[in-house]
Amino acid sequence: MIDYFFVIPKKIIIFAPCNIKVNSEIIKILCNSNLITMVIKIINRSSNPLPEYATPASAGIDLRANLEKPVVLNPLQRCLISTGLFIELPVGYEAQIRPRSGLALKHGITVLNSPGTIDADYRGEIGVILINLSDEPFVINHGERICQMIIARHEQAEWSLVEQLDTTERGAGGFGHTGK
Repeated sequence: MIDYFFVIPKKIIIFAPCNIKVNSEIIKILCNSNLITMVIKIINRSSNPLPEYATPASAGIDLRANLEKPVVLNPLQRCLISTGLFIELPVGYEAQIRPRSGLALKHGITVLNSPGTIDADYRGEIGVILINLSDEPFVINHGERICQMIIARHEQAEWSLVEQLDTTERGAGGFGHTGK
């Protein structure tokens, strides 16, 4: 059974659990390689171009606002901004929605539930909850880059109910317990 497929220019790579060979004479499984590109199904109901990576080493792709008219985001106001994008992620992956550093630094605009998570079984439109943490109104226009999306692998855990946890040097110390 094939889990996913990846495309490398002029080659198709089948992704199965690492170290498993699928007809080793024809296809070799690549794990943790920078040459692999994941193909994700996407529907674009906006007039904006598909999201793309700005540089070859970019981790995130910028998503753009899909608006009929500009939205004024007043200080401390939050708003759900449409992107017009719908995606189908492979099981075991999520899309993380994160703020754009330039909007945060220059205008105080950030993603409220950062990072927002888009699960593999979600099929609705990607919406981005923005908040204005500055003291001035900010106008969001159609096509403006409003956030970054990062595709990340994740695991699901099973709980093991116990009466006691192993001890560590840190113990229960948190929230600045190590000082400045």
